[in-house]
Amino acid sequence: MTSPDRIDAYHFYEREWDGYDELLSAFEWEVPDRFNMARYACDRWADGGERVAVYATDGEGTERYSFERLRAAADAVASSLQAAGVERGDRVGINARQRPETVIAHLACWKLGAVSVPLSTLFGTDALRYRLEDAGAIACFVDGSNAGTLRSVAGGLPDLETVIAIGDADPTGEERRFESVAAGEGAFETARTDPEDDAILIYTSGTTGDPKGVLHAHRVLLGNLPLFVTGFCDLEINESDVFWTPSEWAWVATLFDVVFPALFYGAPIVAYTGDESFDPATAMGVIERYDVTNFFAPPTALRMMEQLPDPGRWDVDSVRCVPSGGESLGETITEWAADVFDGAAVHEGYGQTEANMIVGDCTALTPSKPGKIGPRAPGHEIAILDPETAEPTVETGEVGEIAVRYEGDPVCFKEYWNKPERTDRKVQDGWLLTEDLGTLDGDGYVEFKSRKDTVIISAGYRIGPVEIEEALAKHPAVADAGVIGVPDDRRGEVPKAFVVPAAGHEPSGELTRRLKRDVRDRLAEYEYPREIAFIDELPKTSSGKVRRASLEEEFA
Repeated sequence: MTSPDRIDAYHFYEREWDGYDELLSAFEWEVPDRFNMARYACDRWADGGERVAVYATDGEGTERYSFERLRAAADAVASSLQAAGVERGDRVGINARQRPETVIAHLACWKLGAVSVPLSTLFGTDALRYRLEDAGAIACFVDGSNAGTLRSVAGGLPDLETVIAIGDADPTGEERRFESVAAGEGAFETARTDPEDDAILIYTSGTTGDPKGVLHAHRVLLGNLPLFVTGFCDLEINESDVFWTPSEWAWVATLFDVVFPALFYGAPIVAYTGDESFDPATAMGVIERYDVTNFFAPPTALRMMEQLPDPGRWDVDSVRCVPSGGESLGETITEWAADVFDGAAVHEGYGQTEANMIVGDCTALTPSKPGKIGPRAPGHEIAILDPETAEPTVETGEVGEIAVRYEGDPVCFKEYWNKPERTDRKVQDGWLLTEDLGTLDGDGYVEFKSRKDTVIISAGYRIGPVEIEEALAKHPAVADAGVIGVPDDRRGEVPKAFVVPAAGHEPSGELTRRLKRDVRDRLAEYEYPREIAFIDELPKTSSGKVRRASLEEEFA
């Protein structure tokens, strides 16, 4: 695809390569002096035609959004936000599902020079309140899936001045309706932003305490493009391409693996707002209906699809590439997906909120290896460091901490929001430390081994045990709690809680149900402990911290 404001470095798929090593050697980052994600993911495609940007569906009908329509709506929303007092650098929450309005809200923020803050619609009261308060968000978009939760916490957020209700979230009180806001007339001049200017604040899952806000600059979109081209497109981008992921759009792995890279190349995405929980049959129907060519699915979704009887009843031959990530695919799922999707390239990718899309397959140029994620993506320098000293002294094949060279890599985050000491620990001696352990073989392929910390990876979501422990401890029936991850056939891992009952409370099935419901309401649907065990005392370190290794050894 050709486009105005073309940046040649990211069109390397248009030439022939003798091998992957040649591509790695030849690629160089190209970052313009001025770069705004809204301009490159929308505005430059909006003139002179009805090029489709979004196919919006609730499972019944389809509404097409052209790039021109996206731009007009984003201009109007940006103007409205500006009139409401939102200024350059201000943070704006976006708490909505897969829908065109979600894309428009991000674009509007970036046009204004504001910072978008994506928020999961699965968040409960504590999770949503913490992030909006920590970010100091002065405005928030919300749809019907989580409007009640937002309204229950909004009164305690003094910075939050403007709420814009989307679609099925009927506005109340001082809230405004998105449809009215987006219907304004007139162009809005997109802010002239430096590629280093703040653009998006994405919160981690609170692996070692409160969730951390990961601040990215506008350049982050460019940093994600090399692996998008190699791993998500297998070195092929066509006019007929259609991209879709069933995962929600609140995470770096969907916004910058699929949504905005696809729009950068002028390709349409599917926004499905039907079932709130994943249904494998529905997913196959969406792929068939929209001739999806690039289907990004977490391993859990593919495992659920594998259980479908007679998958051949859907015509899904349009799929050319099936990228995945978050956890290991395994050979069985890889083979199944390649078969069902008629020879599609099935790729693994690797990254994290702070440095997304840095390692992955590109079978068009180099074969995949069982058990390996793949080689580094073009532009990224990867090393395995000593997990104790962070020195690059680890031998080939030896387990160490996966790290990416920080300076000069546009995919790397700027800082943790209001946490300079955590930023300093994350970036050491020029390396961004992933806190993941792995190996690097002689061909440069990375193999993931385990987490260095205690994070639980469940269905691709990264879950921090500390946040669950703190939520449990707020219940009057709980004196103390510890949480670990335990194996699960469908999700890979699930949280398991060990609870010391408070005086006067006895373990029971009813108490178990109440605790699960309470955590789900406070945090998120995917974070509540699927298992709860009651014990008399938690193993603790000398400093009073939960000794999770002992829980794993003695009780799991």
